[in-house]
Amino acid sequence: MIQPLPLFIGLRYMRARRRNRFVSFISASSMLGIAVGVMALITVLSVMNGFEKELRERILGMVSHATVQDYEGSLQDWAGLIPELEGMPDVTGVAPFVRGEVMLTRGSAVTGALLRGVDPEREAAVSEVADNVVAGSLANLEAGSWQIVLGSRLAQELGVGLGDPLNLVTPEVRASAAGILPRMRRFEVAGIFDVDMAQYDGSLALIHLTDAQRLLRLEEGISGIRLEFTDLMIAPERVRGIARSLPGDYLVSDWTMQHRNFFRAVAMEKTVMFIILMLIVGVAAFNIVSTLIMAVQDKQADIAILRTLGARPATVMAVFVIQGSLLGLLGTLVGTGAGIGLALNVETIVPAIEQWLGLEFISGDVYWISELPSDLRWPDVWRITGSAVVLSLLATLYPAWRAARTAPAEALRYE
Repeated sequence: MIQPLPLFIGLRYMRARRRNRFVSFISASSMLGIAVGVMALITVLSVMNGFEKELRERILGMVSHATVQDYEGSLQDWAGLIPELEGMPDVTGVAPFVRGEVMLTRGSAVTGALLRGVDPEREAAVSEVADNVVAGSLANLEAGSWQIVLGSRLAQELGVGLGDPLNLVTPEVRASAAGILPRMRRFEVAGIFDVDMAQYDGSLALIHLTDAQRLLRLEEGISGIRLEFTDLMIAPERVRGIARSLPGDYLVSDWTMQHRNFFRAVAMEKTVMFIILMLIVGVAAFNIVSTLIMAVQDKQADIAILRTLGARPATVMAVFVIQGSLLGLLGTLVGTGAGIGLALNVETIVPAIEQWLGLEFISGDVYWISELPSDLRWPDVWRITGSAVVLSLLATLYPAWRAARTAPAEALRYE
């Protein structure tokens, strides 16, 4: 237990004006280094948490929590499965879908697209497309109407707007008097959506489920059934129960199976980034070693006097442990305050810097997210501050031990 005397002397050394200005400079730089490292670590982890959260919400807003498919590819007799799936625990949305890859053409503009046949009445329960339609409506998709809803970037690339016609070409071919020709169908744009994700805004096209079945020659079959749960985190557990409950052999997968590697990579990047930035804090913390070694040299006479007055080596050691720990603690507190403030306001600060410099740090044409999100999590803050304080404390042990071993006679010989 630290006694009042070491605490008093340690605080006194912190407040005293040092004769050696270089020691003061090293002390200030050590404290500043810890503050900058802690601030950077809190800010970077908050931004990475924000990216992870945004990606999870946006990806899973377009990709279902779970999917029921047939091992053969085309799911038949699916109409009877829907009421049964709707009765499963925690299921809030069920929607059939048809999936395929096609080409869309408009004049000289040609682009590939991911075609999804949907039931407009059920799609809103498993997807956020209906909430992000910026022109037209998903309800405009009617069976046999050959209407299509496009992502905003896809519509821009084709140069089409609401009500414009375009041609859809499937990979299948048909034989005719003119030879082998691809199957083609004319559609009318009934809506445009914008989910602010280039992957979907630039490639996804929606048509009515019945039209997709006819176009892709699936007859009454579908590609699968999408499920939505009350909480995406319970999807893996619920999927196992659904697979056991369904009468038949179905392929039931959840979002963690489809995107496991992606989110695992994000988690690994966070861990690596924590280690890299903690090294910055470690370098700054171990500057305390230099500070205290020079402080011990500077205070040789004081240490000798304390020892001759009866102070034990542990008391002398505690003085410098307190002094070094206070440097680390002050740097950690300053860095924590600055990091929290920056993490909470990064979504405002970064656009202001972009506008001031005339630059775009995150281009929507390249990345899934065009804004810099932030999600401050207090467990990360406690972990960072705790690690910084522990590193600072460890950095004080060797110089304090050297101070405790000072021989009074040797230190006072030339005084």
